[in-house]
Amino acid sequence: MASVRSLAGQMFVLQALIIVLLIAAAVAALALLARNDRFQAARARSLAAAESFAHAPGLPAVLRGPNPAAVLQPLAEAARKAGGVDFIVVMNRDGIRYSSPRPERIGKKFIGTIGPSLAGHVTIESLQGPVGEEMQAVVPVLDGGRVVGMVASGLKISKISGSADRLLPLLIGAGAGALALATAGTALVSRRLRRQTHGLGPAEMTRMYEHHDAVLHAVREGVVIVGDEGRVVLANDEARRLLALPPDVEGRQVDSLDLDARTTELLLSRRDASDEVIPVGDRLLAVNNRSTDRHGGPPGSVATLRDSTELRALAGKAAAAQGRLRLLYEASVAVGTTLDVTRTAEELTEVAARRFADYVTVDLAEPVLRGEEPPPGAYTEAPELRRVALSGTFTHPQYRVGEVYRYVPATPMATVFVSERPVLVPDLLAASEWLAGDPERTRIVIEHGLRSLITVPLKARGVLMGVANFWRKRESPPLEEDDLTLAEELAARAAVCIDNARRFTREHSMAVALQHSLLPRGLPEQTALDVAYRYLPARTGVGGDWFDVIPLPGARVALVVGDVVGHGLHAAATMGRLRTAVQNFSTLDLPPDELLARLDDLVARIDQDTATDTAVHPAVGTATDADTDTKTDTDSATIETGPATDELAITGATCLYAIYDPTTGTCTMARAGHPPPAVVRPDGTVEFTELPAGPPLGVGSLPFQAVELRLPKGSSVVLYTDGLVEDRERDVDTGLEILGTALARPSRPPEETCDVVISALRPDRRRDDITLLVARTRLMDPDRIAEWDVPPDPSAVAGARAEVTRQLTGWGLEEQAFTTELILSELITNAIRYAPGPIKVRLLYDRTLICEVTDTSSTSPHLRYAAHEDEGGRGLFLIAQLTERWGTRYFARGKAIWTEQAVT
Repeated sequence: MASVRSLAGQMFVLQALIIVLLIAAAVAALALLARNDRFQAARARSLAAAESFAHAPGLPAVLRGPNPAAVLQPLAEAARKAGGVDFIVVMNRDGIRYSSPRPERIGKKFIGTIGPSLAGHVTIESLQGPVGEEMQAVVPVLDGGRVVGMVASGLKISKISGSADRLLPLLIGAGAGALALATAGTALVSRRLRRQTHGLGPAEMTRMYEHHDAVLHAVREGVVIVGDEGRVVLANDEARRLLALPPDVEGRQVDSLDLDARTTELLLSRRDASDEVIPVGDRLLAVNNRSTDRHGGPPGSVATLRDSTELRALAGKAAAAQGRLRLLYEASVAVGTTLDVTRTAEELTEVAARRFADYVTVDLAEPVLRGEEPPPGAYTEAPELRRVALSGTFTHPQYRVGEVYRYVPATPMATVFVSERPVLVPDLLAASEWLAGDPERTRIVIEHGLRSLITVPLKARGVLMGVANFWRKRESPPLEEDDLTLAEELAARAAVCIDNARRFTREHSMAVALQHSLLPRGLPEQTALDVAYRYLPARTGVGGDWFDVIPLPGARVALVVGDVVGHGLHAAATMGRLRTAVQNFSTLDLPPDELLARLDDLVARIDQDTATDTAVHPAVGTATDADTDTKTDTDSATIETGPATDELAITGATCLYAIYDPTTGTCTMARAGHPPPAVVRPDGTVEFTELPAGPPLGVGSLPFQAVELRLPKGSSVVLYTDGLVEDRERDVDTGLEILGTALARPSRPPEETCDVVISALRPDRRRDDITLLVARTRLMDPDRIAEWDVPPDPSAVAGARAEVTRQLTGWGLEEQAFTTELILSELITNAIRYAPGPIKVRLLYDRTLICEVTDTSSTSPHLRYAAHEDEGGRGLFLIAQLTERWGTRYFARGKAIWTEQAVT
C-alpha cells in the first residue's frame, strides 16, 4: 500500500472518505424518507377510516336517536378492527364520546382539536401520546349541510413500517462493497502509477518537468498561453520566432507587443479558432486558439501557431489542378449535347469563357459546316474559315459570328494550321512578328484589353477542322504553359463532338436527299379530288413517312399514307420499297383490304431477308438513330452482333389506303395499324371514321377490313401520320381534338386547310416526320356518264355501236366514234362469247374517254401475237394500239375491261 504522503495514499484516503460520506448521506436520506412514509401512511389511513365512518348512511339518524352510544359502540369497534387503526370515536358537537376502544371513556370529552370540524372542515393533527407519536383525523358528520356530530380516527406512527427500513441493510452492504472496491481500485492505481513513474521521487519529477519544458521550446509549433489579465504566461521559442517576440515576453501585456491588430485580437479574445490563417510579415500562420478554463482550468487561452506558407502554395496548386479537372468534367457534360456543329462550338465557348478564359472563339472550315470532310493532307496556309461561335465580355475584337475570312501567315492561328500544334502567346505586346504581319487586327485586339492567347487546333480522327482561340484580358493572370495542356484537352474533346456532328450532318443530308427522292415530286393530274399535302421531315434523322395520290381506271383516285417504324437510311429505303409496291399493286386495281394483305406479305418477306442478311453479315459500326438529346462518340467503328443488329430485322409499318370513285361519291378505305382518317362534311361536321385498325404491316396475324363511305360533294378526307398529333408533350387524344377543331371550317380550300392544321398543332420541335394529305371530293357530272345493258346476243352488238355513236355525238366527240365502235365491238363480242350472264357498257367523259364493258366472268383476256393462219387473237392487240391504256378490274362477281382514249 502506498504511503499516505504519496499521491496514491492521498487518493485512497479521499476516496474512502467520499464513500463513507455517501453512505452516511444515504442512511440519513433513508431515515427521513422512512419517517415521511410513516407520517403519510398514518395520515392517509386515519383519514380514510374517519371519512368512511362519518359518511356511513344512517349515522345522522343514530346521532339524533335516544341512545346513540349503544348503537355506535359495536359498529365503531368493528370498523376500527377492519380499518387497522387504533381508535374510531364518534362524538356529538360538544365533543362527548359515543364510542371508544376503551368503554370507560364513553360519555367523556374527546381530547383533540374539534373547532375546525364544527365549521365543516376536516382536521388532521399529530399528537404525542403515552406510547409515542400518533396521527389522528377529525371528520364532521353532516346532515343537510349542518354538522350534527364528528368522527375521529387515529393511528400510532410506530405501527407503520416503510420501504426504507427494508433498504437500509442493502444500503449498508452496498456501501461496504463500494468501500472495498475503492480500496482495491486505489491499490491498482498506485501500482500503475509507480510502474509508470518508475518509482521517481520529487527530484526526479522536477527533472522530468524540466525536460518537458525543454521539449516545449524545441518543437516546430509555436505555443502562446495568455492569462486572465491579458498577459503572456508562456511563449516557447518557436512562438517567439514566428511572432518576433522579445526575450522578456512572459508577464507582458499582449497589446504591448507590437503585434498586428488581427493577431492581438485573436490572442485576447479567447474565442475558438481552428487553422485560422493570419499573415504575419511574409509568413502565413495557421493559428489554433482555445480557452483554458472550459474544464475548470485557470482563466486564459492557449494558442498554437504553425508556419503554413509553403503548405499554402502547395494547396493553391492543388486547388488549381482540381479546378482544371472540374472544368474538364463540366466540358465533357456540357459540350456535345446536340449533333449540331454550330451549337457544339457555342457550348465549347460558353464553358471555357466561364471558368478558363475571358474571351473564346471557334473558327471552322467551310466544308465542316456542310457536313463535308476538309481535304486531307497538311496545310501550307490557313484556309478560309468562318467564325462559328464566340463568348466573352465583349462582342467581336476581330471577326463577327458568321463572317468568312482567312488568317494571314504571321498570325498564331495560321501557324496552328500549318504545324497542327497549339501556340501560346503569353504577352501580345511582345508578339512582334504578329504585330508586323497583321498590325490592324492586332491593334484591335490590344485596344480591347486582351493580354494573352492560346490557339489550339480542332482535330479529330486525323482531320483538322478549325481552331479554338482562348484569350485573357490584362486584369486576369496571363495564360501559361500549364494552361496550354488544359486548352488542348478542351479542344480535343470538343473536336470529337464537332466531328460527330459533322458526320451526322453529312449522313443526315444524304438520308434526307434519299428520302426526298423517294417521295412524290408532285401530284398527278386527276379530276376526282382537289388535293393538297404537307410533308415535314424530322428535325434530326429521317423517318419512313410517305404518301401518294394514284389515279385509277374509271376516273377513280387512290390516296395512300404510310409510316415505317424507326428512323435513318433503313427506314427511308424501306419506305421507298413500300411506296413502289403500293403503286405496283394499285395497277392490279385491288380493293383496299386486299392490297394491304399483299403489302403485309411483302413486309414480312423484307423482314425475313433482312434478318437472314444480318445473321450472315453482322453489322460493322452499325449506325443508330440520333436526335438532339443524344451525345455520341464514335472514335472507331465497332463490330456489333446480337440484339443491336436485330433492330434492322424488324421493319414494322402502318398504312392507310383509300379509293374514291367520283361517279358514285363513294370512298372505300382500309388501314393497317394507322391513325384513323378524318372526314369533314360540307356542313363542318368532323368525324374520325370508325375504321377497323387492323394489325401493322408485317405482323400478318389478322385480316384487314374495308369500309365504304358515301361522301357528299365538297366533303374532305384528311389522312395523316402519327407525328402530326402525337409528341412527347401531347398525347394522341389531345392532338386529335386540336386537329378536329382546325378542320371544322370546310369553306377553306385544301391548301389553306393544310396551313391551318400545321399552325394549330405547332410541330416546331418535331422528332418524327409529319405527313398531311387533304382531299376535297368532287362528283362527275351525270351528263358525262352513259350506261347500257347489252343482251348476250351477237345481234345486239350493232345496237350498242349505234348507242355509243349517238352518245359521242351528243358530247361533241364525233371524231372518237369510229375508234370507240371498234373497241366496244371487240369487247362486247368477247363478253358474249366467253362470259355468261348480263353485259353492261359504260362511257365516262373525263380528261379521257373511258369505255368499260362489264360481265360476270372472272377470266381475263391476255394480249398475244396471232399467227398468220390464226382466225382470232388480234382483237386485244388492236385495242392496245387504238387506246392509251387498257386493263381489267375485278369485282366480287365478274370483271370490267376498260380502255382510255385521249380526247381531241
